[in-house]
Amino acid sequence: MERIAEHIMLSWGLKRIALAVFAGALAVLALPPFNFFATLFVSLPVLVWLLDGASGAADAGPLGRLRPAFATGWWFGFGYFTAGLWWLANALLVDAESFAWALPIAVFGLPALLALFYGAATALARLMWSDGLGRIAALSAAFGLLEWVRGFAFTGFPWNAIGYAAMPTPLMMQSSEIVGIYGMSALTVFVFSVPALIGTGRGAVPGQLAALALFLTHVGYGWFALSRHDGAPPQSGGAVIRIVQPAVNQSAKWDMAERERIFQQLLDLSALSPRPGEARPTHIIWPETALPFLLTENPGALSRMADMLQVGQTLVTGAVRPEEGVGGAAQRYYNTIYAIDDEGQIIGSADKAHLVPFGEYLPFEDLLRQYGLSPVAETFGGFSAAERRGLLALPGGLGAVPLVCYEAIFPGLAEVEEGRGDMLLNLTNDAWYGNTPGPYQHLRQAQLRAVETRLPLVRAANSGISVVTDSAGRVVGSLPLGQSGAFDVELPAASAPHWSEKNREFNFGLIIAIMVLLVVAARRGKKYSSD
Repeated sequence: MERIAEHIMLSWGLKRIALAVFAGALAVLALPPFNFFATLFVSLPVLVWLLDGASGAADAGPLGRLRPAFATGWWFGFGYFTAGLWWLANALLVDAESFAWALPIAVFGLPALLALFYGAATALARLMWSDGLGRIAALSAAFGLLEWVRGFAFTGFPWNAIGYAAMPTPLMMQSSEIVGIYGMSALTVFVFSVPALIGTGRGAVPGQLAALALFLTHVGYGWFALSRHDGAPPQSGGAVIRIVQPAVNQSAKWDMAERERIFQQLLDLSALSPRPGEARPTHIIWPETALPFLLTENPGALSRMADMLQVGQTLVTGAVRPEEGVGGAAQRYYNTIYAIDDEGQIIGSADKAHLVPFGEYLPFEDLLRQYGLSPVAETFGGFSAAERRGLLALPGGLGAVPLVCYEAIFPGLAEVEEGRGDMLLNLTNDAWYGNTPGPYQHLRQAQLRAVETRLPLVRAANSGISVVTDSAGRVVGSLPLGQSGAFDVELPAASAPHWSEKNREFNFGLIIAIMVLLVVAARRGKKYSSD
């Protein structure tokens, strides 16, 4: 191990770049759909050893001395994000004639930008670098902080935060309730970087003991939390949820010739009889923008929905909502969730608040449209964001926290000021990404929001993966990716929350503080030993 560590530390040039890119790409195997988290025991120690050898020239100045560390982290991040997000290019192939030119930007440009966060993390860690366990704590604190920054900078994109790699099963998801995804990211880097100490000797025993204690606590708390939630009664209101997954090809979604077929398919799946002995659904859930038309352009649609619904049933569907401009302004469009009763009346709605840059809207629109750019979801010229978020009230006394598409990847959006509600309602359309790792990664992040809020997750995805989970993130009903169909489940009960998002933010800060104290202790110890 010592020879391998030395070999990696002394590498330079293209070999050093290749090692960093390989280590980052290897870490992706710990994410869905692979879930082989043991790969982090290789990728993160390699990163530590590369940083051990990433010292700049003494006369290069403060920034110059950090440049090799930044480059090491950037190449690691480039490998990680390229291997983990290549599937985003699939969305551009839906309308290849208009967007194929942007494929290199999606495959390599976005990873290059996201890698800046990891470069900043390794530069910050190197600034605090020392021998032994101190450098592991420095890297952990730096990664945790920069993953947190990635969650809000430039509207935020915390997709595939490295902490998700340590949570492949519900047993290993429960710690997120306490420390959140950013705390988990810091702890993940700490635990899986510890083998690097074996290759360099100093601090190996206390490091391994600390990592083992953290890992056992992680798994032990998972067991405790799951046992605490076992046997939870169903929702007292007796709500039965039917998830409809039409698996409509994205290229056919807004085809005029396909609209009637798609709408009828949704109605037919919704009207299926329940299995013998099972209760009929009280709430029928369609995916994001399931309606292949504007309701204002199809006045008979609400009547047909009412004819399909039985007495007491409610339909919840994603749709595009137009809104007339005021004072001569252009018409605006919203990515909306509608609630419709058995008489065909719209009884509630919630608009998407956190839009996808370049997907649903164009930043600096006036400027960029001059160069011929447009959002990928350009059917209606882009979307507008909701001015506020709140609970969506549904019949049966249910309150749903609305999460449209990738809003589910943001921990803060799973809580609203009006109260907890009874479930997380995530409508999405992952058909943009085909049969790739994207839908599996998206599902994992939505599951973690259920764990953090202790609310069941009701998730309807156009092409999958549609699920209902309990408040511990365990799947109680699902349809696989690409399959058309419907399934019914009794809505699981919400659990009493023990931690809020503010608690998780505080605990994350506490983790960072402890890591920094370890760094300070290590540097002081190094100073005294040298004296």
